Amino acid sequence: MTEVTINSNICGFVHKVYGKRDGKNIIIDIETDCEKIKKISHMEIPMDQTLDIKDNYVMTKAQEAKCSSNCLVPCGILHVCRMEMGLLSESLAKKSGNISIDFK
Repeated sequence: MTEVTINSNICGFVHKVYGKRDGKNIIIDIETDCEKIKKISHMEIPMDQTLDIKDNYVMTKAQEAKCSSNCLVPCGILHVCRMEMGLLSESLAKKSGNISIDFK
């Protein structure tokens, strides 16, 4: 199981995302106080629908939930999916630590 914490400092929410591979799907569960993210807090994501940014299950669900275009959660979910699929190594992710956008 993969677990990440997403700190959405701009909107003030912290989200805990949990992912686990189940056959050809990734099961995602999210602990959050954000009402929009709660709408996508449990997803069964087909692995073959995570690789393209345009035809992407996660992005479609985020759009349906009316997430802001600057929401970090869909990107974080896709990182979890990639880790569960073996496309992003856990050791590399842990070594990297945080991903950030620094505003100047």
